[in-house]
Amino acid sequence: MLTLHRAAFVLPDPADPTAPSIADGAVVVRGELVEAVGPYGELAAGYPGARVRDWGAAVLAPGLRNPYGHWLLERAYHPDPREEVGVEPVADGLAGSTDEARCGASARRGLQRMLGYGVTAVAGPFERASVRTAVARSGVVGLPGSAVSSAVASAVSSGGVDGGPQDGGPEGSGPQDGGARPLDPLAVLPFAEAVYGRVAVGGRADFAVFATAAVAGGGGAQPVAGGCLATVLGGRLVYRRR
Repeated sequence: MLTLHRAAFVLPDPADPTAPSIADGAVVVRGELVEAVGPYGELAAGYPGARVRDWGAAVLAPGLRNPYGHWLLERAYHPDPREEVGVEPVADGLAGSTDEARCGASARRGLQRMLGYGVTAVAGPFERASVRTAVARSGVVGLPGSAVSSAVASAVSSGGVDGGPQDGGPEGSGPQDGGARPLDPLAVLPFAEAVYGRVAVGGRADFAVFATAAVAGGGGAQPVAGGCLATVLGGRLVYRRR
């Protein structure tokens, strides 16, 4: 099935400052892959039978990479709603746990919450078999551990987020003192550093749609933290804000 996703701005490659944005743009998805990227009028005329998802005054862009996957999925515990203890990750709630079933269930809930922030890739390392399985089955791209960027380090040092890789453990895993790491990469990263990959013809259809804030000087719009409206993985709409 063909699906045409329309948005006020399409940013195929925000990490490249020379890459153009497309006002009133669209992305056509066939199966798991991107079929076309361009102005909405041209693609609507070229694909008259496509199902249209119109996201209105929003930005469509590549999904985000969360650099704290190890901490969020292997150390933090994501409560089951039936436990009635809230939804925020419990710092070090899985530390020392040998219950793989509990760890896997927590990871699945954590990944589901990440989708609500537009995350399509998450950095490891993932040492638990149950967590590796949860990541593989979620459709989110699992990445090897990587260094936290200078922007994150700056947020850490200024108190925007607790701790950092220098606090111990795998890079990007979180601090030894149990300080929380954000589910939303935009809480600590500039948008251009937070995105993972590009929205390109022939590539896997992994992208997200965000509410926007105007850029000073009339330079278009930028996604806002906590503003994810929808997430698409491999062409499937896996999250939509209600």
